Amino acid sequence: MLRSMYSGISGMKNFQTKLDVIGNNIANVNTFGFKKGRVTFKDTMNQMVAGASAAQDNRGGKNPMQVGLGSMLASIDTIHTGASLQTTGRSLDLGIDGDGYFIVKQGNAEFYSRAGNFYLDDKGNLVNGDGYKVQAFKDLSSREYSDVAINVNAVLPATKTEKVAVTENLSAKTIDGAVYTQQIKVVDSNGEEHKIDVHFKKSATANQWDVYINKDLNATPAPAADFQIAFNAPNAAPDPGKFTTGPTSSFTIDLPDNTNQISVDFDFSKLTQLNDPTTAIVNPDGNTEGRLESFNIGAMGEINGVYSNGQVSTLGVLALAKFSNSSGLTKAGNNLFQASINSGTPNIDFPGNGRGSIAPGALEMSNVDLSEEFTEMITAQRGFQANTRIITTSDEILQELVNLKR
Repeated sequence: MLRSMYSGISGMKNFQTKLDVIGNNIANVNTFGFKKGRVTFKDTMNQMVAGASAAQDNRGGKNPMQVGLGSMLASIDTIHTGASLQTTGRSLDLGIDGDGYFIVKQGNAEFYSRAGNFYLDDKGNLVNGDGYKVQAFKDLSSREYSDVAINVNAVLPATKTEKVAVTENLSAKTIDGAVYTQQIKVVDSNGEEHKIDVHFKKSATANQWDVYINKDLNATPAPAADFQIAFNAPNAAPDPGKFTTGPTSSFTIDLPDNTNQISVDFDFSKLTQLNDPTTAIVNPDGNTEGRLESFNIGAMGEINGVYSNGQVSTLGVLALAKFSNSSGLTKAGNNLFQASINSGTPNIDFPGNGRGSIAPGALEMSNVDLSEEFTEMITAQRGFQANTRIITTSDEILQELVNLKR
């Protein structure tokens, strides 16, 4: 039989495969996180008619003569280029702006995906549309990731105030006897909140302030200061306005109800006395009991729980996987990929650490370009038609040969 017929058959098969891939791309033009495929061809083996010969004294060299025997598939690539992000406004819709893949698990089987339309199941687990559990870091020090659950009924227990940090600046230009007051909230051992006034009174002694805790400065006789704090002069070198002297032990505060006390440590190490305006901030630790009111996911993948007492707690950080050869990933269906022997071992870390950032309230679109796919469809169709012409022409030649017998 004619070699051209078999060459045409191989071309038809290859272009049919290309049309199959194009059809799959177009079918997934609106599939979130979909990565398009691409087909490339290569020529198959060539039959040697005559080999090459080297140049001689009386005659030049001769090139080889070969007849190609058709084409074959070179590769079916998965193109992992990023696609545009579509805003949805839904808090559990997440896109990846850059490299990386979400990690989801079904039992011990691990999959990777760019589709970030996630949900909460009846137990609060963060899952994808097929119920695969999204993986996140809970213990940030150990770098071990696991399922992440958001308990909408979570309660953050009360913690007693033990430390009060004072930061920013007390103005060195304040006149003697002037008072700067801040009201703070402290929490006792029963989880009850109390309002406390902290007064800073400029002392007649240079660079020194008297501190009063929850006292009436207008009382008669005038109350004694609870302790003094001192600073370097605002123009002293090398540390102008630096805090130098303060309380050396815990201070016991009488609470307003006169039935309870708390012992706290005051930290003035970050307070200064410069010529700038007074901006001192008194910030106690401790909090009352709080219930989870809402949660959100940040750009670095942190899952933050917002509680009724104003506290924000990180429930976990989403894990992202990165591969040395992402084109080596195997498509597993359902917008999922699996690692293969040629993709490399997944390198798993936080978002933004050599990986893309998280875009909350958005989803990554398919990277299929319809104009490109339709153009490829036309070239594949014409290539298929041309190969059918080869077969019909070869058939006509064979028909002529058969007719010779007549």
